[in-house]
Amino acid sequence: MSTVGDSRAVELTWRSRPVGSGALVGVGAAAFLDETLFHQILHWHHFWDGGSQSAGLVSDGLFHLAGTLCLVSGLFLFADLRRRGTFNRPLWWAGFCFGNGGFELYDGIVQHKILHLHQIRYHVTLWPYDVTWNVIAAIILIVGFVLYRRAVRAPSGRQAGDLHR
Repeated sequence: MSTVGDSRAVELTWRSRPVGSGALVGVGAAAFLDETLFHQILHWHHFWDGGSQSAGLVSDGLFHLAGTLCLVSGLFLFADLRRRGTFNRPLWWAGFCFGNGGFELYDGIVQHKILHLHQIRYHVTLWPYDVTWNVIAAIILIVGFVLYRRAVRAPSGRQAGDLHR
């Protein structure tokens, strides 16, 4: 016997699972790019620049671990969606943009400006870096919202041909 509550639960599941998987992969990808490019290759900052060099390296390792856990978890959910035949590409990419852009905006506002864990760079004029960082993050989030709205408005909430891809 199906009820309205069951119907809403199924609707939330088909929307939230691909969005959640994409968001975890988006956070993991953003963390990977940030850690690899800005921390290791360019040496612009560490996750926490308030202590010694050793403390900065440990904080980078913990940050890398957290990002990797998000990435692996999101990919396991992705594989499960594919296995069940419930993968929805537009919703997954919307989630990816939510996770990626949301992480970068959180990093740029909370970690850089409120908590002062680190800055993007040191010994330079910061505002061009801050504006660029946060504008790119906001654009990625907007793309996510557009993708999500399109996916939800499609017939039956799904876009034809997008399942199982």
